[in-house]
Amino acid sequence: MTAAFVAGADVPLKRRLKRAERARQYRALGLVLPLLAFLLFTFVVPIAGMIWKSVDDWEVPQVMPQTVAALERWNGQGLPDEAAYAALAADIRTAREAGTLAVAAKRLNYVVNGFRTTLLSTGRKLKEQPAPGTAKATLIEIAPAWGERESWAAIKSASGPVTSYYLLAAVDLTRNPDGDIVHAPADQSIYRDVFLRTFEIGFGVTVLCLILGFPVAYMLANLPTGRSNLLMIFVLLPFWTSLLVRTCAWIVILQSEGIVNGSLQWLGIIEEPMRLIYNRFGVYMAMTHVLLPFMILPLYSVMRGISPAYMRAAASLGAPPVTAFLRIYLPQTIPGIGAGCLLVFILAIGYYITPALVGGAADQMISSFIAFYTTETVNWGLASALGAVLLLSTLVLAVLYGKLALGRQTTGGLKN
Repeated sequence: MTAAFVAGADVPLKRRLKRAERARQYRALGLVLPLLAFLLFTFVVPIAGMIWKSVDDWEVPQVMPQTVAALERWNGQGLPDEAAYAALAADIRTAREAGTLAVAAKRLNYVVNGFRTTLLSTGRKLKEQPAPGTAKATLIEIAPAWGERESWAAIKSASGPVTSYYLLAAVDLTRNPDGDIVHAPADQSIYRDVFLRTFEIGFGVTVLCLILGFPVAYMLANLPTGRSNLLMIFVLLPFWTSLLVRTCAWIVILQSEGIVNGSLQWLGIIEEPMRLIYNRFGVYMAMTHVLLPFMILPLYSVMRGISPAYMRAAASLGAPPVTAFLRIYLPQTIPGIGAGCLLVFILAIGYYITPALVGGAADQMISSFIAFYTTETVNWGLASALGAVLLLSTLVLAVLYGKLALGRQTTGGLKN
């Protein structure tokens, strides 16, 4: 034991402190490692997969490899040479025998409406490989679309391995046969309006939550602890109820024969039931009810830390209650207002169930389109692109909030 003590004494103190600090860091890493692994496999990897799906373009290169290789020599002007037509005929026959022709047809139909019919009908009518030098005439005779530059430009644009088609389509843009980025046709330009509608609803719900949540948080923060904790149960109560149940409850409350219309008719305020459901009003009411706790909790946590001495000092110096509130109390709640608004807005723009159930056709948000392309048409590329644009919007908001919060802290520190 004496020898061990002497040996330990020979180790410099600085080195022993470094070892102890390193051991502490390893223990801390071991504690958070399960959480990091959980976040990696349930959050980071799915998001990375979604972003990759928005640019992945594997269908046409896999199904029509000879055509893709032949079009590498085509400059996009006029029609490709005979070799490209022969390669296309060979790929169509091979893919039809393998049963994969519909995969490429579905992808190309996104670019040119009706391409699926052209490609599949060509596969049915092309019984054998055309003789050398006759592939071009044979394919154009089967389907006149093969004599149009637009058809070949669509194949070349989908030659992979990555594409900008889905991301451009998510913001109502596309590429013309010359490869230039242009506005999508009017019948396909819908996503900008949907994104604007999504942000409009998210902003409206955020404002309503702030107006309703601020007084509640103020009351809870200034009540005695016992009563405050008791009332906090009612704020947290929605978390204990299923989102689907809460949304369906609003359908019952707001319908023509519901409680609201029935009460208004009984009081004589209205004669006929008002339409309160399947419109924007119903969306605002249901989403505000669901997201209100996410506004109250950040506000409450900030207000709870504001000392009442500030308001008493302002009153003792002659400031009216309104002036003291606006100039002393309200500025100290800005961190809670910012956190609550950011949290509610981010949650609101990603909502799907509530707008789908209580909103009308003109009230569907971008999440409904993402779900439609994921489950109905299985267009994962466009669904991922729409999700990527929504994710980018969320990240921009988070970064802006972080900069504003940091700037305010720095300014406040300088003033102090």
